[in-house]
Amino acid sequence: MTSRPPLPYDFLPKVPSFELTSRDLTDGATMPDAHVHALGNESPQLAWSGFPESTRGFAVTCYDPDAPTASGWWHWLALDLPVGTTALARGAGASDGGLPGGAFHVRNDFPGHRYDGAAPPPGPAHRYVFAVHALDVPTLGLTPDTPAAAVGFNITFHTVARALLTVEYAAS
Repeated sequence: MTSRPPLPYDFLPKVPSFELTSRDLTDGATMPDAHVHALGNESPQLAWSGFPESTRGFAVTCYDPDAPTASGWWHWLALDLPVGTTALARGAGASDGGLPGGAFHVRNDFPGHRYDGAAPPPGPAHRYVFAVHALDVPTLGLTPDTPAAAVGFNITFHTVARALLTVEYAAS
């Protein structure tokens, strides 16, 4: 049996956690077909609470650390969500129009400026880590074409707390 790569958040500076829930996903369970790239490709509903009072904005990401690359695979990067945002509706990741305020999508690894769901090659299940990052700034000052690695750097530098929800999916 091949060991899985560690989750990237295991290597980052420790920050407090808060609650992330979903009507569509269950932490540790299999990703429903509605959120898989070749099937429904809809972003899941997400809701969060309990973040620090120092929060000034949010970023939402979905990352596959098990992708057969040295850098994993980014499925979703939504930035500059206003501090008053505590949920995203199912399907909000289809376009910038589904995001509140001046929030926008950054190019993912497909590439698209939206949510693109699970699409692993045949083999063992991959993990999909949905994260809500509570930030100390209302905007990261990035653009929709900022590379995902640079987005990750800026998110990490400004994160005051993080909420995670991980699901799995294997191609048939």
